[in-house]
Amino acid sequence: MSQNHYDSLETRDPAQREQDEFAALPNVLERALRAAGWKQQLGGIDAKAITSRSALAKLPILRKSDLVALHKQNPPFGGFNVTEPGRLVHLMMSPGPIFEPEGDEEDYAGVARAMFAAGFRPGHVVHNCFSYHLTPGAWMFEAGSRALGCAVIPGGTGNTEQQVEAIAHLKPDGYVGTPDFLKVLLDTAKGSGKDASSLRRGLVSGAAFPASLRQELSDRGVEVLQCYAIAETGVIAYETEAREGLVVNENLIVEIVRPGTGDPVPEGEVGELVVTSFDPHYPMIRLATGDLSAIMPGRSPCGRTNMRIKGWMGRADQTTKVKGMFVRPEQVAEVAKRHPELGRLRLVVSRQGEQDAMTLQAECGAPAGGLADAVAASLQSVTKLKGAVALVPPGSLANDGKVIADERPIG
Repeated sequence: MSQNHYDSLETRDPAQREQDEFAALPNVLERALRAAGWKQQLGGIDAKAITSRSALAKLPILRKSDLVALHKQNPPFGGFNVTEPGRLVHLMMSPGPIFEPEGDEEDYAGVARAMFAAGFRPGHVVHNCFSYHLTPGAWMFEAGSRALGCAVIPGGTGNTEQQVEAIAHLKPDGYVGTPDFLKVLLDTAKGSGKDASSLRRGLVSGAAFPASLRQELSDRGVEVLQCYAIAETGVIAYETEAREGLVVNENLIVEIVRPGTGDPVPEGEVGELVVTSFDPHYPMIRLATGDLSAIMPGRSPCGRTNMRIKGWMGRADQTTKVKGMFVRPEQVAEVAKRHPELGRLRLVVSRQGEQDAMTLQAECGAPAGGLADAVAASLQSVTKLKGAVALVPPGSLANDGKVIADERPIG
């Protein structure tokens, strides 16, 4: 632990990091294959052969949105836990419900690194306002705080006046929780005349953090950074003092793929975030989070050398209903596969003459005669619905990860 970085892993040469992670991945896969769920998900793969990003990209995607059904079919964790439930530390439940195990590794969710980047140091007191009730958020930040050498006030959610009383008396150095609740606590402290001035820093997650709220908190003396985390893998990426994107956590492999597929997109292209974790108890292999993001070029000015992402940019699951039938991003991807001369695609759903209508906008440099009709035929074959096709110049569609744009009026 240095003054500026949590450890030397953060400043590794990127090529060395890539080498280290893909040297370790085969062992992670071999361990995962001991679990029935992963054996079924990954089939007869040769774990020792998965030593590069291109090899990893050939493995099937596991969609987070499918976990609810998989957990019901094979309780409690869909067969994805390598360690049996009775030998785990906490068995938890997120909305869905999705059930989450916690193993016995120190800082199992990789939170300490993000907290360090947000200014937390050994000996600080942390006011933890993530929920301790069944869900994993508070326990992830509890483990990270303790690994960093911090004491924790287990505030949880609600009981605002009691929490303000605890802050005034115990004088925590910083806050972890959702950004909105930090404002609630500061407002309540001000209204009741309680002293919350000990709070000088914060690490937030789990809700939108607009620039206006960041500025308000800063004006009130609390410098706050954010991290992107999910229950299955912990902190995926975190903000640093540079405030230029989010740096990907160590010991995770992040990919950005075209929504509806498992195909990686070029750097800078918006797509679905897919993560592979090295957790020995509950590994995740190509978990599609359902969230959109993009890889940022270059390195962070803070000196950390890992990949950076732009943060949360919306939801990747854009499934919609047209004329009573579901249309999915996977179907748009299938049309693209049938016509490799096309670039970016966007299916626009609208209303025409009091009926649902679809128009597939497709980038194409020099369209051959009859291409639009052929694409329209593919669209109907794949979706079982008729739609128009509009061929547009390359680069004319927005780079926002949208594959299906539902533009029908609400109400």
